[in-house]
Amino acid sequence: MDILSEVAVTINVNGRPIKATVSPEESLLDFLRYRAGVTDVKCGCNKGDCGTCTVILEDKAVKSCLVLAAQVDGKRVLTLQGFEEDALMQALQKSFATHGAVQCGFCTPGMLLTARNFLEHNPKPERTEIKEAISGNLCRCTGYKKIVDAVAAVVDNETGEGA
Repeated sequence: MDILSEVAVTINVNGRPIKATVSPEESLLDFLRYRAGVTDVKCGCNKGDCGTCTVILEDKAVKSCLVLAAQVDGKRVLTLQGFEEDALMQALQKSFATHGAVQCGFCTPGMLLTARNFLEHNPKPERTEIKEAISGNLCRCTGYKKIVDAVAAVVDNETGEGA
């Protein structure tokens, strides 16, 4: 068998099965953007450093530029679009807006997915734990304080509405 041959995959993206033939080196990021048409997943560094390409793969936040599409055959991937009706994600989005944690917006999808996945597994973290959880996501605009404040406000059920 030729290890460099293309392989057929079916990846469940935001509840929709996407079938394609992929090359061995095709990343999940490229699969999502160019085959599934999911543009809320951003390409920043393409080296796993920035976190803009973060997605939820089988209930775990991963950097999609570091995962091969062929490894994801038969698995479930959620992007920000996959959480449109999710109460926790809605609270995070409102809190990010209220606390000024969104500026240019490039890091925001990955940051929101990382925060949501973290809070799903640790609903009452300390601020230091929030900082550690988002440390794999880079933001050049906010200085992180506003992002940490936004996540902490959701933990404290204080999204800033009506305040």
